Amino acid sequence: MAAMGRLVHALLNPSPLGLAIAILLAITIPIFLHSVVFRSSGLITLPSILLIGPSGSGKTSLLTLFERGTKAAATHISQTPIAVECSLPVGSVANSDRYRSENDPTNQAHKKFLLVDTPGHGKLRHHALENITNPQNLKGLIFLVDAATLSAGDEGLRQTADYLHDVLLLLQKRATGSKAAKALKEIPVLIAANKMDLFTALPAALVKSSLEAEISKVRTSRSKGLLDSGIGMGDAEDEKDDWLGEMGSINFKFSQMEEFDVSVEVVGGNVAGGEGPTVDKWWKWISERL
Repeated sequence: MAAMGRLVHALLNPSPLGLAIAILLAITIPIFLHSVVFRSSGLITLPSILLIGPSGSGKTSLLTLFERGTKAAATHISQTPIAVECSLPVGSVANSDRYRSENDPTNQAHKKFLLVDTPGHGKLRHHALENITNPQNLKGLIFLVDAATLSAGDEGLRQTADYLHDVLLLLQKRATGSKAAKALKEIPVLIAANKMDLFTALPAALVKSSLEAEISKVRTSRSKGLLDSGIGMGDAEDEKDDWLGEMGSINFKFSQMEEFDVSVEVVGGNVAGGEGPTVDKWWKWISERL
């Protein structure tokens, strides 16, 4: 009992040394948390969305629209990658915040991300492919196409399908590569069918089927070219590595990419137009990836 009394007395009447230590801890702990914990969290790279597609599809216009939030600015064909910081529009909730309370102060701040635009010219597409090979917190890939140039027989359809084939094949190889590559997060793909306000634009369903049919031709042509050149003869593994989608299938379908953890969606919209932009569904897709 006496020992308990002495302990209570010591707690209620601390020594000058103990009091000084308590005050020092009370001051240094908040400073430590602020300088170490909060500063380190500030170094986290913003999530990014990669914007790719053939020249003239409207990528840079979409970039300026998402950056400004009102309307796209006049642009010219880009020759170097451009990255801008964008914020989700009012009313859009990022997937990572969907369980937060509406009164949570965190929800008052717009979710930010980097939108990276890449050149669409054939000689400059390596910029896009490098971003896929070495992603920096990449959450998704938007492949923008001009829906008014994808009719059967159009040169625009062939070029678009050729580029999209290479992008999807790279994602497929990324998923089937080394253990380190497999450990990387999946990269979903949005095929954004732009210029839906034009009379000649194909609806999203026809954009999807037209690209699938043309990619089937590209796939067959690439495979035949390898066989004619003698490359890959007797090497089934090499042929399999360069075959997009289900091995041996006659017709390519975007659904075949699910086997490699690559989801592909085709959604229509327009960056410009007489009645203004229509990009709400694209914003929704982005918010679901953040």
